[in-house]
Amino acid sequence: MRSSSAVARSSPKSEHNPSGAETLLDVDKIRQLVEMMVANDLVEISLRDGDVEVNLRRPNPNGPVPVQLADSTVDPAAPPAASAPTGEAAAASPAGPAAEEESDLAEIPSPMVGTFYAAPDPDSPPFVTVGSEVHPESVVCILEAMKVFNEIKAEVSGTIERILAKNEQPVEYGQPLFLVRPL
Repeated sequence: MRSSSAVARSSPKSEHNPSGAETLLDVDKIRQLVEMMVANDLVEISLRDGDVEVNLRRPNPNGPVPVQLADSTVDPAAPPAASAPTGEAAAASPAGPAAEEESDLAEIPSPMVGTFYAAPDPDSPPFVTVGSEVHPESVVCILEAMKVFNEIKAEVSGTIERILAKNEQPVEYGQPLFLVRPL
């Protein structure tokens, strides 16, 4: 079970229950609420019973994990960082022109946190591929956030040079999804 934090606020008179009735501050009741949250994939729940208020919040189990994001944006053609040249060798390496070439490219960033989908459904071709020409109103991908599928538009005219996100992988707000060579 994932860790959960609970915040309970109550007035002093509600902490003691003279009638013996079950209250929201009962540890077993809170445990049941946490289990219900996990079973129903809830991230937060707030309950009030008279003067007693219980707020339970847990990490989003479907949320992106930063470590995974670092792996999902790595270019498989790029050499590992450990084998990169250092010092003067790095200054003379051919990576300099490639970096200059990429600086001319416009990014299409993720406008939200969500899951990246390259195609409208698993049986369809992707919205764009490397070499596709896009315009500001061209749909380039879908981002799913909280079970809502959002079409993402290019908002720039040009040719897709690189696709930085992998299908069905989580993405962060502002994370570059595509590199486009402007027209």
